[in-house]
Amino acid sequence: MRMNKKFASLVSAGLTLALILPGCSSGNKENGEPAKAANEPAKTESAGGSPVEISFWNMFGGGEGEFVDQIIKGFNDSQKEVTVKQLRLESNEYYAKLSTALSSSKGPDVAIAHVDRISPFVKAQQIVPVDELASKAGFDLKEISDSNMQSVSYEGKPYAVPLDTHFHMFYYNKDILQKADLLNEDGTPKLGDMTPAGFEQTLADIQAKVPDVQAMAVNTPYFQEPFLNLYYEAGGDILNSDMTKASINNPQALDVLKFYLDVFNNKYADLNDKTPWDTFHNGKAAFWFGGVWEAGLLLGDESLHIGAMPLPPIFGSQTHWASSHTLVIPSYVTPEKQEAAAKFMKYFSEIGGETWGQAGHVPANSKVTTSDAYKSLPYRSEFIEAQKTVKFAPPTDKYTTIITTISEELQNIIFGSESPEDGLAKLEKQINEVLEN
Repeated sequence: MRMNKKFASLVSAGLTLALILPGCSSGNKENGEPAKAANEPAKTESAGGSPVEISFWNMFGGGEGEFVDQIIKGFNDSQKEVTVKQLRLESNEYYAKLSTALSSSKGPDVAIAHVDRISPFVKAQQIVPVDELASKAGFDLKEISDSNMQSVSYEGKPYAVPLDTHFHMFYYNKDILQKADLLNEDGTPKLGDMTPAGFEQTLADIQAKVPDVQAMAVNTPYFQEPFLNLYYEAGGDILNSDMTKASINNPQALDVLKFYLDVFNNKYADLNDKTPWDTFHNGKAAFWFGGVWEAGLLLGDESLHIGAMPLPPIFGSQTHWASSHTLVIPSYVTPEKQEAAAKFMKYFSEIGGETWGQAGHVPANSKVTTSDAYKSLPYRSEFIEAQKTVKFAPPTDKYTTIITTISEELQNIIFGSESPEDGLAKLEKQINEVLEN
């Protein structure tokens, strides 16, 4: 999900920030040919019966891009009514260009948008509801999981087709745990009491017996992610129920911050590790809260001896952060191309979902996740279990600014510029100012 990670070619998701964008970078080419300009019109069906050509914008690069290429080729080869041409944009410029395209009515006929990003598009009436289009394409949206459909619905209307859910798993290094005498016979970790103190004791045991590794690599460069995982476990929310006020300055947030500060102060994790994902991948950390999109890298190589399970309920529940890739159709797209885009959506969800599941994301389509092919992939039963307790971002059009604010303030707290108490109070004030403007 982030370009400065060694395995960026296999990932594309985290929280959607203006400066921390999910999605991998890619070349500015489409199917090996020069990418067409955003305002270049796609061909329409001719009198001779040529396929309707639609443009598809996305930010998937590297390994994920290869899966998308397969899906597009499969769709184009499967029928003669619609041809999809893709434009793959750099992740750090994707949403700026998509927003400009939507506001100027010159851009894609169908596009990827993270669920955290669609609220402003709905508010500005820049994307269309997809329920009637799906019906025309013979696509039953009831195939999509309820939590995914709720995440894209506004006033009872779905404005996107969710493709997946992505979130963090609890990855563990079996070799390190074996040395620490913390590995069960079935290859799962011995975690002890599921309390903050109990989990810290497990980290202390690892540190004592395997002192040359981090007991737990913590994603300090993007600390909002591990913070939100445990804050949501503790029952916390970013905003109040009607999304008019901040709801983050509370005992739950303070407890989570103090837990992480204990972890850093006791040297269970290295606060200054700028590439903790590499630390874990290279066998220098026992535990890692890592994305499902890392499955190919971490679980695909059996020689690494890495396992995965849902995040442990350290703070009382297993509720945890999640996001989702969705497909949206802009309002300016002609009815003919909207219907063509709906056919592509159906294919991507039902057929392409089998391919997409190999990238690590949990497909939103239940036909895929219940298939033998998907369940045969490594640890996917654990992924499906973890998907049951996800928590999506609050559906406000100001979320990008809010999560950027949270990210910046959390950095001040963990690096000691502010106390947790002062930082949370400041954060509450800043979020309320965003909501008021």
